[in-house]
Amino acid sequence: MSATAIIATLLIYFLILIVIARVTSKGADNQSFYLGNKKSPWYVVAFGMVGASLSGVTFISVPGWVEGSQFSYMQMVLGYLVGYFVIANILLPLYYKLNLTSIYGYLLKRLGFYSYKTGASFFLLSRIIGASFRLFLVAMVLEDFVMRPLGLTAKLGGELPAFSVAVVVTVALIWVYTNRGGIKTIIWTDMLQTACLLGAAIAAFIAISSSLDLSLYEAVAHISDSPQSKVFFFSDFSESNHFVKKFLAGAFIAIAMTGLDQDMMQKNLSCKNIKEAKKNMYWLSLILVPVNLLFLSLGVLLFSFANANGIEATGDALFPTIAIEGGLGIAIGLTFVVGLVASAYSSADSALTALTTSFCVDILGIERKNDEENSSKLRRKVHLAMSGVLVIVIILFKLIDDQSIISTLFKVAGYTYGPLLGLYAFGLFTKRNVQDSITPVICILCPIICVVLNYTSEYWLFGYKFGFELLIVNGLLTFLGLLAISRKETSALKI
Repeated sequence: MSATAIIATLLIYFLILIVIARVTSKGADNQSFYLGNKKSPWYVVAFGMVGASLSGVTFISVPGWVEGSQFSYMQMVLGYLVGYFVIANILLPLYYKLNLTSIYGYLLKRLGFYSYKTGASFFLLSRIIGASFRLFLVAMVLEDFVMRPLGLTAKLGGELPAFSVAVVVTVALIWVYTNRGGIKTIIWTDMLQTACLLGAAIAAFIAISSSLDLSLYEAVAHISDSPQSKVFFFSDFSESNHFVKKFLAGAFIAIAMTGLDQDMMQKNLSCKNIKEAKKNMYWLSLILVPVNLLFLSLGVLLFSFANANGIEATGDALFPTIAIEGGLGIAIGLTFVVGLVASAYSSADSALTALTTSFCVDILGIERKNDEENSSKLRRKVHLAMSGVLVIVIILFKLIDDQSIISTLFKVAGYTYGPLLGLYAFGLFTKRNVQDSITPVICILCPIICVVLNYTSEYWLFGYKFGFELLIVNGLLTFLGLLAISRKETSALKI
């Protein structure tokens, strides 16, 4: 497939994003950037959040997981339904009642200054690493399949300079279409990007089925009959894919990484009222089940296609290699690239906006300033600075040049949601006050303990392997730690 065709397609795609941004950001102010003036249609938010929930990691990785873990991921997806129900009926009403711009404002009102700053800081750390990791994957694909075939890698002085250019351009484009409208723009651009990534998956499904001489009915039967399509695992509780562990982990992951994440909740808070925000969460949970099933089913077809055509790629390389170099035609290749970029950008653009919002509101206290003009200038500076931070972190990932280390950093960033889970659980389910100044120590120690547990559990716990349920352990340790340093006085905040 021509690298020139890829560039032309991406230019058209980004032109459409910029046009949407221009239209939606007219008259935008700080409240538009942070909360879309609370006028976002719930159905637009729900559809756009599908793309943000999936991300580039899911787009590339989920099909590749089928080889090693079959369809066990669906057990976690089913757990998401419980988590989203909790978000819709416990967390969202709380956020709307307190009229929050940043959800971590709850921690200030309920637990105190240090708890508040700790929660916001953990979010900033985890989102910077998470967004950088997703954009890193996109930049790698663009470098391998666009810049190198065009000879740009050599012309720019080598792999690192070429990669750096790809990163700067990638992040700059996000900055261009988000810097004025923020959430007001993102809910509409994410709707387009969700449509593109789902369209890419469906197109690949159809093309591969056709290449394997399978009708739609035969493709479904082929997937159903495949040993890779096994969903439920009950035999060995010590294994990470056991149903109970996966299901509970899914529920708590949804609560922590959606309900306690400023990035995901900021879109919900932009809805007109709590009723529409709840409706958004219910529909999002229902849509994600068939969407994740689609990506797992695509994984079975990708492996069947690879075996039939002698393609040795596996894991994260499987989908890109077959889509771009598997002989399925230029249309599938171009659709894949647009889908990949859309999946990464649908999470990265909202991440950049959420990082800007949290830093402005939680760290700088911009909501306490009454000067709209100076507050807007400060917000734009922070937005640009956060873009620069993402560029630096992505390039650092490239300098590390070790996929296992980078993946570990991404997983470690996920550990920071455990303390958030513990902080909110303590605030919601107890009437005690913490010794606020000691909270940061508890919240730092618990993820470290969990990292050690993750690497030593098989030795200390008779072969037990931790999976995603480690998030629950992390949250529980934080909760118990906060309980140990708490006082009997009740909080002044009534919830």
